[in-house]
Amino acid sequence: MPLFALGINHQTAPVKLREQVAFSPDSFFAAYADLLAQPSVKEAVIISTCNRCEIYCHYEGEDSGPLLRWLTDYHNIEAGSFDDNFYCYQDQEAISHLFRVSCGLDSLVLGEPQILGQIKQAFAVASQAKSVKKILNKWFQYAFKVAKRVRTDTQIGANAISVAFAAVCLARQIFSDLSKSRVLLIGAGETIELVGKYLLEHEVPNITIANRTLARAVDLVDQFNAKAIVLGQIPEQLSQADIVISSTASQLPIIGKGMVECALKDRRHQPMLFIDIAVPRDIEQQVSELNDAYLYSVDDLQGIIEENKQARIEAAIEAEKIIEVGVEEFSAWQDSLKAVESIRLYRQNSEQLRDELLQRAIASLAKGNDSEKVLKELAYKLTNKLIHQPTQALTAISHSGNDQDLELIRSTLGLSQKDDL
Repeated sequence: MPLFALGINHQTAPVKLREQVAFSPDSFFAAYADLLAQPSVKEAVIISTCNRCEIYCHYEGEDSGPLLRWLTDYHNIEAGSFDDNFYCYQDQEAISHLFRVSCGLDSLVLGEPQILGQIKQAFAVASQAKSVKKILNKWFQYAFKVAKRVRTDTQIGANAISVAFAAVCLARQIFSDLSKSRVLLIGAGETIELVGKYLLEHEVPNITIANRTLARAVDLVDQFNAKAIVLGQIPEQLSQADIVISSTASQLPIIGKGMVECALKDRRHQPMLFIDIAVPRDIEQQVSELNDAYLYSVDDLQGIIEENKQARIEAAIEAEKIIEVGVEEFSAWQDSLKAVESIRLYRQNSEQLRDELLQRAIASLAKGNDSEKVLKELAYKLTNKLIHQPTQALTAISHSGNDQDLELIRSTLGLSQKDDL
């Protein structure tokens, strides 16, 4: 049962190529119907994100050429225009690739957890489209299990490497107990939202969000149990903040040296921490000249980010070992299916022999023949029929002189050395 993983990602192609093969959310069901209509495609899951487009499938073809042609034809792309940007893995390599992707080891940001959610969503859509059956269901369930094991048993996700997390790490280094700190967040974009989430993890009770428009800031208020203000209210509110973290798209500074001087005076020079993660900067560099004002820019956070990257690299080495075990376990399950099919056929043949001989015996009894004689004949013929093939196999191997195979069949038939005595 060959498994294939065919794809393109951020490592093999720029975004202008990746976007050409991306699937829109409303196109999946039609795509699955078309893909499953292709010869040799038995099951499939399509994963399409900003960083990758991949097809995982139970595919009985000899090579991936037809799969790649389907993908390019489906998106009306000239055949062969960027074949070199695609990769294809088969069987154990395909299994390993899915596991690595699920664990975030193949992501743009090493160890990022979002990809697992995206894969689960893709799997759910494929299931709804009825393109997932026994093999891919088991394959993806193993992928989810391996990803969970990696998250639990390694530190792959413990050392976040985003600017938002680094900002909170810095604040925690300076204010060891953030739960007693008052925080002013300036901006209401994705970075500030992430900062707010990390602050919540440290049980920060007092958060104020300042933004150009109040509506967007209000959207975050419920998430963080915060209060919202507009940028124009910052001067009067600044003295209430122990920590200020800013990330806006403003082209001009929002906080100047004079504004901070006034705030420090109101605070009786109680120290303030300013973390400016905006580009261009939101806080004037001259603020760092003030006593009791400590200003850090996005460049200052790089040390924390690099340290966490190294920790993730070390965790990734541990993750690879877990993935290797997962591949072995799934491969063993695949091998067991061969035994299941053999057992099914063996049982089916044996039951067919039994039923044929039993019908003959019943017919013989119906004619009034002696019951003891009929039963003995049934037992004799059934035994002979069942041992015919094993007997032939034993005879052939004995003549070949292959003692190892002979011992294997003896063991399979339940024979031991004492049976010779």
